[in-house]
Amino acid sequence: MDILLTGLGLVESPRWHEGRLWFSDWTHGRIIAVDHAGDAETVVEHASLPLCFDFLGDGRLVLASNPSRALLVAAADGSLSPYADLSGLAPTSATLALNEVVAAPRGRLYVNGSHASGFVALVTPDGARVVAEDLAFPNGMAITADGDTLLVADSHRNEIVAFTIEPDGTLSGRRTWAALGSDNPDGISVDPSGAVWYADVPHQHCVLVAEGGDVLRTVPLDRGGFSCAVGDGALYVVTARWPGMEQLATFRDWDGQVLRFDLG
Repeated sequence: MDILLTGLGLVESPRWHEGRLWFSDWTHGRIIAVDHAGDAETVVEHASLPLCFDFLGDGRLVLASNPSRALLVAAADGSLSPYADLSGLAPTSATLALNEVVAAPRGRLYVNGSHASGFVALVTPDGARVVAEDLAFPNGMAITADGDTLLVADSHRNEIVAFTIEPDGTLSGRRTWAALGSDNPDGISVDPSGAVWYADVPHQHCVLVAEGGDVLRTVPLDRGGFSCAVGDGALYVVTARWPGMEQLATFRDWDGQVLRFDLG
């Protein structure tokens, strides 16, 4: 195990992209890219809690902005511009909490979050619309390698939920992909084998699970595991100390880390 970076805030949303690991530091409102040697740079600055992102097919970074109730796209210089208005996903007076975003084939994006309850929304150039509801606490999302299935980690129901992606981007065939006992899955990543890695904050580990729920491997951590990503033969995990939801906006002693585990 290698510690690539330490002394960070609440870290989330790792993505392997163009030979580097990109992740967000929610506490400091930054999206950071780090290479194999641990050399890091801030590529985007934006205050949003949560602060999650992914990459479009053309390589542009798109992030979910709670203050803007929108998806924003980043230019090469880190400046942000509107990509899609998400305010229609909840009434104007309602609290709209945007969480994870994941890019899909054909220029589509899926965003999850909550207002009255948890949902997944499909975002296209024509707008955004809810395509799945009744999720207790939708967290990490991932799309299988064949592009046919959207996986959603429901932290409060202790499961990974699967949806079939229809040709028009809508979701059908909802099913429990893996029941996880008492574990609370947060960020997830599809392993090259087709199994799924999930990070768990309260249980301080990262787990590789097969469809149906068989545990294939467990990586213990010394603090909460918030999310994970597979890239270049390694598992990357972003971790931090967790004080509880009531201190999310004010806690400062996160001591966030970026860890790398060799999967060879």
